[in-house]
Amino acid sequence: MTNEQSRPGEPDPGLEPADRHEDLAALLGKLLARAPGKTQKDLASEAGISYPTLNAWMNRTRGTSRIDPEKLRAMVEVFRRWGVRTTPREFFEAVGRPVPGPSGDEREARLLKLYRQLPESRQRALLKDAEAMLQVTRIS
Repeated sequence: MTNEQSRPGEPDPGLEPADRHEDLAALLGKLLARAPGKTQKDLASEAGISYPTLNAWMNRTRGTSRIDPEKLRAMVEVFRRWGVRTTPREFFEAVGRPVPGPSGDEREARLLKLYRQLPESRQRALLKDAEAMLQVTRIS
């Protein structure tokens, strides 16, 4: 990471903002074109995604709205390793979802510690509440 790079989710300096109407297939096509010698198979392999799944996203024969956020972040990291400037925001917008906030290790550890202290019935209730919050976030 250079000093020029911006905060996670923010556009990199000098990078034009993503077209708000650009879907994942268009974004991936554009970014792959900026990575000479790299293929869909390379991206799939390095991002931990099956090639048939990635190819279906590229051909728009498989929906993208439920892609695991970690897969989106993995693709961002692969492109960055290849020297292609991109952001998580571009990927999340391309699949029509808000960009999740950064999740620090300390916050995650604190949440897990609290969760483990709850009785099992409250753990289940907490999971249902979290899933409902996520669903509301996706709708709005």
